[in-house]
Amino acid sequence: MKKDQMKDKIIHLPGEQWKGTVVPIGYTTKMYYDVNMQMVSDGYDITIHKRKFDVPVTHCPEEYDFPDKLYQEHWEKAFAWGIVEEREGKEELLACIETCPEEWSNRLIVTELWVHEKIRRQGIGHALMAIAKEQAVLEHRRAIILETQSCNVDAIAFYRQEGFEPIGLDTCCYTNQDLERKEVRINMGYFPRRQKVTRDDIVIRKEAPGDYHKTEQMTLKAFWNKHRMGCNEHLLVHKLRKSDVYLPELSRVAAVGDEIVGAILYSKAWLRKETGQEKEILLFGPLCVAPEWQGCGVGGLLLEETLALAKESGYAGVVIFGEPDYYPRHGFQTCDNFGITTADGKNFDAFMGIELVEGGLSSFGGSFYTPGVFEDLPEEENEAFTQRFDAPVKRKFPGQWE
Repeated sequence: MKKDQMKDKIIHLPGEQWKGTVVPIGYTTKMYYDVNMQMVSDGYDITIHKRKFDVPVTHCPEEYDFPDKLYQEHWEKAFAWGIVEEREGKEELLACIETCPEEWSNRLIVTELWVHEKIRRQGIGHALMAIAKEQAVLEHRRAIILETQSCNVDAIAFYRQEGFEPIGLDTCCYTNQDLERKEVRINMGYFPRRQKVTRDDIVIRKEAPGDYHKTEQMTLKAFWNKHRMGCNEHLLVHKLRKSDVYLPELSRVAAVGDEIVGAILYSKAWLRKETGQEKEILLFGPLCVAPEWQGCGVGGLLLEETLALAKESGYAGVVIFGEPDYYPRHGFQTCDNFGITTADGKNFDAFMGIELVEGGLSSFGGSFYTPGVFEDLPEEENEAFTQRFDAPVKRKFPGQWE
């Protein structure tokens, strides 16, 4: 099988099927990183240098009382992907990566990563790690962390190649003689986010026709695999521009040079009462930022600038469906605070609004109605439209709606 074909075989490994599967991580090494800690007058000196064993050292699963397994109980929100081969009517695991969020610190842990020796050096490890990096971006994690051993020099070299750097060590993780055994736990971290940008770092402007494909490509990558396998928000952007509810005078893109790194599109929406009274308000969506620019403030700059513009233009308020851990930072509240429900009478955390003038929403209340273009996204049309773009692999991730 060709290299790229093997990488394309990576699938989600459901917990109900793969829980308890042993991950046979083993290696032989001639080298190790010698960790030396020495007390000095003003603290401690810690040095880590690569050395050579007198005799090659082998570590295998059989030497541990608790071998690596998928979906162990202490990883409550674990999620795994891998390559599986069918042999003699049974499924054999050939490679895997498992991740688990560390919620309190907003980091993603790589709990398992393994590739069978017969398919190594084909880019499988890189492809598996790319999934963890994609998950970290989708979930807005501030770091990816993992552990390895100071004697697993090949693993350390791979992680460094993937952008990881040492973030700490534990000299008694496995035994009380880890320093002497030359098997010290090394913690490594990868940091996907850029530094915060300022208004001077980007250009916020109206979208030009020459931007259309770039904006749609950026939108696709921003939403790909986020709420579902694949996405349809890029088709929404395409169709919204042609709709009579679209408001280009409020909509903006963020650019760095020729690159479109973010966009926010506004359209008309309505509040309606049972009496038949109707009030026009605003809806924006999508608000999106290119994955490599997420977490550095581009979305916030777009939002604040366009909300100010909408207020200056005399609009009363905005209602959206959005991420409840993000929009309240910009003044949004759940719609029950304004006496507003969805068209079918519901309220929930992701249903939010903001008044641009005092009482702009609460003085009317009613039910919220979105333009029909937001629902006019048939899957067949979306699949055909997506063929025009550089689309990543559709993949199952935790937290998807479907």
